[in-house]
Amino acid sequence: MTKAEKIQFVLETLDALYPEIPVPLDHKDPYTLLIAVLLSAQCTDERVNKITPLLFAKADNPYDMVKMTVEEIQEIIRPCGLSPMKSKGIYGLSKILIDKYNGDVPADLEALEELPAVGHKTASVVISQAYDIPAFPVDTHIHRLMYRWNLSNGKSVQQTEKDAKRLFPKDKWNKLHLQLVWYGRQYSPARGWNLELDVITSVIGRKTVINQYNQKKNPKKK
Repeated sequence: MTKAEKIQFVLETLDALYPEIPVPLDHKDPYTLLIAVLLSAQCTDERVNKITPLLFAKADNPYDMVKMTVEEIQEIIRPCGLSPMKSKGIYGLSKILIDKYNGDVPADLEALEELPAVGHKTASVVISQAYDIPAFPVDTHIHRLMYRWNLSNGKSVQQTEKDAKRLFPKDKWNKLHLQLVWYGRQYSPARGWNLELDVITSVIGRKTVINQYNQKKNPKKK
């Protein structure tokens, strides 16, 4: 199978599995998406979706957010982890959005990356899902899949993003990013992985990864 055929196989398989794909973080506009993505760092989406309704009931826009103290924000978001850094970031970025952008979230990757506690991945998610601007945010699931499928070397998420953007058509990036996240969770997780259920890796997987899986599953008897 050529690389082009592999890419086509991935796209067709994911479209069959996920013809419509929801954004896993509950939100209603670019601001609430930005806050939810920020909170999701080293925290599950499920937990974020339990915490954001409590936070957004008090403040679902930057103007209301800065009426709260950093300590009040931290108390609400504590279950998401990294709450000291995240609460300062949420308060700080809300203030900047008011002062610099009239309370709006900029539809610009570099402008978003300049906000406190907003990294490249968070900014990429916001511009792709809130503004439909092509981007390819790489999380742990996508990083793992690209390595398992021998489409990237696994050395860094930056390299994985570069390879993904080079290999996949730009008009597919925004939907594909979400499809890969869901696929990684459901069929190709880091733990409890069942290769028999993982149709894509079974067909195009890196030989060393498949061999390691088989050796672990069927260790040779001494």
